[in-house]
Amino acid sequence: MSDIEIARKAEMQPITEISAKLGVPGDALIQYGPHKAKLSYEYIKKQSRKPDGKLILVTAITPTPAGEGKTTTTVGLGDGLNSIGKKATICIREPSLGPCFGMKGGAAGGGYAQVVPMEDINLHFTGDFHAIGAAHNLLSAMVDNHIYWGHKPAIDTRRVVWRRVVDMNDRALREVACSLGGAANGFPRESGFDITAASEVMAIFCLATDLKDLSRRIDNIVIGYSRDRKPIRAKEIQASGAMTVLLKDALMPNLVQTLENNPAFIHGGPFANIAHGCNSVIATKTALKMADYVVTEAGFGADLGAEKFFDIKCRKAGLAPSAVVIVATVRALKMHGGVGKNDLGKENVAAVKKGCENLARHLKNIKKFGVPAVVAINRFITDTDKEVRAVRDTAKKLGSKAIDCNHWAEGSKGTQELAKHVVKMVETGKAKFKPLYPDNMPLFEKIESIAKNIYGAKALTADAKILSQLKDWEKAGYGKFPVCIAKTQYSFSTNPDLKGAPTGHVINLREVRLSAGAEFIVAITGEIMTMPGLPRVPSANAIHINNKGDVEGLF
Repeated sequence: MSDIEIARKAEMQPITEISAKLGVPGDALIQYGPHKAKLSYEYIKKQSRKPDGKLILVTAITPTPAGEGKTTTTVGLGDGLNSIGKKATICIREPSLGPCFGMKGGAAGGGYAQVVPMEDINLHFTGDFHAIGAAHNLLSAMVDNHIYWGHKPAIDTRRVVWRRVVDMNDRALREVACSLGGAANGFPRESGFDITAASEVMAIFCLATDLKDLSRRIDNIVIGYSRDRKPIRAKEIQASGAMTVLLKDALMPNLVQTLENNPAFIHGGPFANIAHGCNSVIATKTALKMADYVVTEAGFGADLGAEKFFDIKCRKAGLAPSAVVIVATVRALKMHGGVGKNDLGKENVAAVKKGCENLARHLKNIKKFGVPAVVAINRFITDTDKEVRAVRDTAKKLGSKAIDCNHWAEGSKGTQELAKHVVKMVETGKAKFKPLYPDNMPLFEKIESIAKNIYGAKALTADAKILSQLKDWEKAGYGKFPVCIAKTQYSFSTNPDLKGAPTGHVINLREVRLSAGAEFIVAITGEIMTMPGLPRVPSANAIHINNKGDVEGLF
């Protein structure tokens, strides 16, 4: 059966029964039908004095077209922990409509390790993305309105840095001209769109601890500069109040369930290749007050998602993860070893060993953050024992263990061994988490530290204009911010075709953006785009409603 067929056959429990497993009463929920709900701020606030559970991060090797199964493993591990008697929940991101109708598809897991209702989650869910897009674009409208009426402080139309967003892959909107059509429509200028997942409002939403913190961060958004190059913030055009109103319901975490009726928080959705790639802080912190084990994920490979999870989310939210799970497949490792997609079903131990250089790099990188790691081998029926042994041997050489997982086909039964090992890792208390770089390191050196220590680059380059911009931000008080690198997810380098574990490459810093509200600096490298395009044959071509009224083609 397909993922959507499995999800449709799920026997979902009322969301009040799911919340009861976390000790949450029904009157603490704002329900969106029988199977979705948000947790009220009042109830979340009452939990603040409870001790925290243990936080486990699921990340992965560098992604390939063969697939790795990070979300599926996150769901499977959460179910596995519950099946061995632990009180566990998961925290993952909300899917963006762009990838759902583009190439990647949805983000609700797969097989018998899914979150449901799958169709709702992958489409409009509880409307959070729409609220974030509306808040972002309200600020865009207020910027142009401020300019139109000549209000003070005067914004230099040549130096407006706030763009617009839409939750869809649309390359035609990357660069646009706005306010055309004469004096009545304002002052013409160049601008553009990003995808909603790359919005600074999304980043703020996912890093804010409550509504007050959300409003404070929105106030600090730099929307542009005056003619004498002084920054102008959202608070100076009185935008934060209305923006916060649009986001007030969205900021409450969403609660749903897995196929095995275990609780799951799904909230926020920044991409990891162009943003910080983690679900919301408020959802993670809430889950930690309600469960003994919280399994979360960070987007794409560990070089992007895990690094940003550690250096941005954990640093800013005061989180201390206890263990890391690195997901790998034999098929993906073969691709990193040079095997083409059409030959992945054939045994090729040599290619697996070569591809394991990628896995080894990720394992070594995780150790730099002081957190113990285990490898989850997401098994396929074509994997041979010799190929799997090569993965185990790589992990063993680096002081870790690789464990077979069959959650896609078996649900929690297929992750019980992994769950038991994760509990053992957590209980030994070996984690001594630390970020990669200190707050007071200069901004360029922070980016360089990631490029060299995580990506294996020999150098980071940038032109004088970018170096000057970073120095100006340091003088303006932004020097202690962490950095968020926008980079291709398909390689440690900025060349998506360079597989394995390349070294000696050069990372070119193409552009830097200040996210003063999110409190990080975005460093754009290579050819990465903050507005993706649809592929030659988008998933949207196959999505439709059949004669029974059911959605088909969604995955």
